[in-house]
Amino acid sequence: MTPEYLDLADLVLAEVGTVLRQISPDDVARCRQAILAARRIFVAGKGRSGLLMRAHSMRLMHLGLTAHVVDDVTTPSIGASDLLLLASGSGGTPSVVQYAEKAHAIGAQIALLTANPESETAQLADVVVVIPAPSPKTTSIQTSAQPMASLFEQVLVLLLDIIIIQLMDELEQTSDQMYARHANLE
Repeated sequence: MTPEYLDLADLVLAEVGTVLRQISPDDVARCRQAILAARRIFVAGKGRSGLLMRAHSMRLMHLGLTAHVVDDVTTPSIGASDLLLLASGSGGTPSVVQYAEKAHAIGAQIALLTANPESETAQLADVVVVIPAPSPKTTSIQTSAQPMASLFEQVLVLLLDIIIIQLMDELEQTSDQMYARHANLE
């Protein structure tokens, strides 16, 4: 028997709320400060996490910050005054680890959003925000009724939007000001 839509909506909302409330506000504040201190922000992730980081890069640009997506053809080289903002549930995705190693060697700051604070990428990061949700590539005490890393990814997108709301306040930006930077070649 197929579960009812409203029952599943309640279940997903409860899971997301539980995980969001377990994230350290202090770690989120450190991540936000790293964003504000950076000359430029480079974002990366793979799979669904990567798609969410691309969306976050757009919102950073809407705020008037200089943001780039790693692997885009127009992305410049990262420097010591920049931030590499990564998302990886496992923290062990080979390309994400390589990005962190390169940024670390150059002296750029690294912030990681992950379910695995013990990962190789976390060891290289200056700021680690733990999203305590299951990820198929790491062990987790917490379980989810949702497939694969869906809970991690849902919380990631909401966390990124919460960070944007906080940055709006700190940068004294309104939604109208941000919309003025929205793409007009549509």
